[in-house]
Amino acid sequence: MKYSSIKDNLRTIKLSSWLGWAMESNWADPFLFAIYSVIRPIASSLILVFMYMVVTGGKTKTELFAYIYIGNAFFMYVYNVLFGISWVIHEDREHYQTIKYIYIAPIRMYYYLFGRGTAKMIITTFAVIIAIAFGMVILKIPVDLGKVNYPLLLVSMLVGLFIITCLGVLLAGVMILTAHHSWYLTEGIAGIFFLACGAIYPIDILPIWLQYLSKILPLTYWLELLRRAVLGKSLSVTLSYYSNFQLMLIMLVTTAFLAMFSHYIYRTFDHIARRYGRIDQLTNY
Repeated sequence: MKYSSIKDNLRTIKLSSWLGWAMESNWADPFLFAIYSVIRPIASSLILVFMYMVVTGGKTKTELFAYIYIGNAFFMYVYNVLFGISWVIHEDREHYQTIKYIYIAPIRMYYYLFGRGTAKMIITTFAVIIAIAFGMVILKIPVDLGKVNYPLLLVSMLVGLFIITCLGVLLAGVMILTAHHSWYLTEGIAGIFFLACGAIYPIDILPIWLQYLSKILPLTYWLELLRRAVLGKSLSVTLSYYSNFQLMLIMLVTTAFLAMFSHYIYRTFDHIARRYGRIDQLTNY
């Protein structure tokens, strides 16, 4: 049976996005969920703010604080979307025990995962906007909305979300063959990116060997371009030698390699799971 038409794939993404939204909100009242969506990003941002204030004595109106705050705000996409996509495998297999029905349905699991990730992207987008607005209004971070490079911001965001989705699908492929407690893997991978990609500090302070790792990760260039788009400049000496065009080109090239690697890993692990009957195995205990 062939079910790989563009129309069918788009329908799969649309319906799985709706399902993901309903599950993320736990079918709650939209108003209550909206309140939760406002409070959560502010609370998570305040953790970093309080830590910074303790260290610097309350100096939040500096370029360094803006650099840290903006990077941390956008990094919410990495953890939320990465976890949201990869955890679909265990959630549908272990908790709801419906993954076998999804596999025999006339859809492609690959696009189903993309759709489930879309719901996370939408929710995280609201969280990022709220966090940045809170920083501008309450913490007075120096962001001039009139000077934001919106074309660069939009293109960088689209490429960045594709990068994170590819990473999420890659981890979903790995989780097909792992036990339910492998959510530690997602947290570990996100932690590596948080450290190596300069989420809250310039990569210049990293050891030389870790800077090499940072320079091959597309998320490093994604965060740099977002900071340049919003703040107009960056504090990274290492990346300041590159123009916006060069950073974008490097990000696109590394993203292309990541997309191919992600697709290969997912297909390989999915094939192994089908061959050895691991699709609907239950690993809870």
